Amino acid sequence: MTANADQIALWNGPGGERRARQPKLIDTQVRLHHARLLEAAAIGPADQVLDVGCGTGQTTRDAARAAPAGTVLGVDLSTPMLEVARRLSAGEGLRNVTFEQADAQVHDFGPDRFDVAISRFGAMFFDDPVAAFTNIARALRPRARLVLLVWQARERNEWALVFRQALAGHPGMPELAATGHPFTLADPAQVRRILGAAGFTGVGLADVAQPVFYGDDVDTALALVCSLPASMEQLDGMDEAERARALDRLRTALAAHQTSQGVSLAARSWVITARRP
Repeated sequence: MTANADQIALWNGPGGERRARQPKLIDTQVRLHHARLLEAAAIGPADQVLDVGCGTGQTTRDAARAAPAGTVLGVDLSTPMLEVARRLSAGEGLRNVTFEQADAQVHDFGPDRFDVAISRFGAMFFDDPVAAFTNIARALRPRARLVLLVWQARERNEWALVFRQALAGHPGMPELAATGHPFTLADPAQVRRILGAAGFTGVGLADVAQPVFYGDDVDTALALVCSLPASMEQLDGMDEAERARALDRLRTALAAHQTSQGVSLAARSWVITARRP
């Protein structure tokens, strides 16, 4: 059970490179949800921290600042994003942070190493969630904390509906697979089952109802949305004329969500907390 070739290609292909080139925009997109993750993580000054699916490393860098006498390891599948994460961390003078390209589902982190494991929208894509979280639990010390930020159900996230329906030109939505999409940890009962089977206790879910932002203007938002994996998958299956119509519909939909704070859509996430016994 490892990341499959399609997943690796997804995070290291053109879409991953485009997202890596705009880290500030992506971090701004989820800033209100990000703040709730950090609050729940409550990282101490000497904590050893693991950041799963770290992307361009904002969560990793924030954890490093919260733990000046500790260390932080960020892991991700995306080479372009990790390159940006290393560059930004060096530019900010952070010496207690490292990054590795690794599949957290199977990577040998060593036993009883970390005081807390965090993930900002990076833990929903495991092929076998129980095995993945069992591997993460093995890397945590007794009584260590797990803190995840994940999306709630697709139907509770306006951005997920608006983008796909605008590109498709109709209101229908495809069935979701069992794994491999952003909403695999949306069901609280499923979360408790998975984490319980992986050995965690005290599982809790806190509701976060905050908008997400896609840029100051429609052009910026359009570029960001078109770099998202789900959008790229839809667009790749279209001919030139169909693609042009789809992009016009998406532009119109984004314009309808222009606010004084930028292009903003409603979103709901969970902050999931648990402990290794």
